[in-house]
Amino acid sequence: MTGGRVDFRLKPVRFADLPGWETDDSSAVLPAMMACLAHITEVKPYRTGSLGLSASDLLPLIDDARQFNPRDPASMRTFFEERCQPFHIEPLDGSSGLVTAFYEPEVAVSSRPDGDYRFPFYHRPADLIDLDETNRPAFIDASYAFARGNGGAISLYPERREIDEGYLDGQGLEIAWAKSKVDVFFAHVQGAARLRYPDGRIQRITYAGKAGHAFSGIGRLLIDLGEIPEAQISMQSIRGWLTKNPERVDEILWHNRSYIFFREAEVDDLGKGPIAAAKVPLVAGRSLAVDRQIHTFGFPFFIHAENLTHLDGGAPFARLMLALDTGSAIVGAARGDIFTGSGDAAGDLAGAVRNAADFYILIPKQAAARFV
Repeated sequence: MTGGRVDFRLKPVRFADLPGWETDDSSAVLPAMMACLAHITEVKPYRTGSLGLSASDLLPLIDDARQFNPRDPASMRTFFEERCQPFHIEPLDGSSGLVTAFYEPEVAVSSRPDGDYRFPFYHRPADLIDLDETNRPAFIDASYAFARGNGGAISLYPERREIDEGYLDGQGLEIAWAKSKVDVFFAHVQGAARLRYPDGRIQRITYAGKAGHAFSGIGRLLIDLGEIPEAQISMQSIRGWLTKNPERVDEILWHNRSYIFFREAEVDDLGKGPIAAAKVPLVAGRSLAVDRQIHTFGFPFFIHAENLTHLDGGAPFARLMLALDTGSAIVGAARGDIFTGSGDAAGDLAGAVRNAADFYILIPKQAAARFV
């Protein structure tokens, strides 16, 4: 089977074949399942990925969950076992799956720029347009979902360096200003942030669009330049290197031509995660960003990563998760990004995750018959 940009197959397996399934307490996914149900039925269905699973395929499962009250972890597992068929997602090139992680950073900001607060978070510009098959010029690669629209002309949008050097100046798009360009950059990587103002007020911002250019990881650049050994690469080691080499910050950050724009999001409950691409609150440790070209939001995945142990007190990571977000760096059927929560502690957890993993998708039995 070919999905999106990666060839893979779905191999039907038993729940007993899922390493760690028998000890997982997946009841934490229920609130997100209910939120997905509300979005699908009251707002609009999620877009179907190339795998071919639709919101209609998901509805029987999440509708049953609405009336389900688990007595214990075993009863929650039985709920899925009775209604779903698990499939192992196997890349045809023999590679393993890969998980990384993301979090919601908290950034100190000001509503006005000054000598300390100099680096803006921007709203989406008016000249940023969505691309699809109806308006994409032949010279713009199919991987670009956004471009610059100027009257009837469509062109590539300015990249990170051009925006940093003033392309958006004078348009009144600034949401707030941070003290650190690096903080802004890592909020771009995460796609969301909590902004803390000097008076203690907190505002959430979330993804509203991007300049269109492909994401290019600066960790790989620093490895290739011989600045950080590959075995030591993490968000923490990258931040440490940038702190020690301020004269090279622009050089390194501009390597990633991608640029993210934001919108304000309501902060009705800081105990809940940010609203991401599936338009429901993320649940720490149970929300997965997936390749949206292949997968459909709301579907359950079981992720097993034998060597990912720091998220579960030394035990291998083995959890049921829901596909609730996406990202430009998440490419492939067996590729995912684990949401670890909000704030610095969550960032410490997320920054060290880059592990081989087995991906299993749980498909409601009626729909699963199409894949057996």
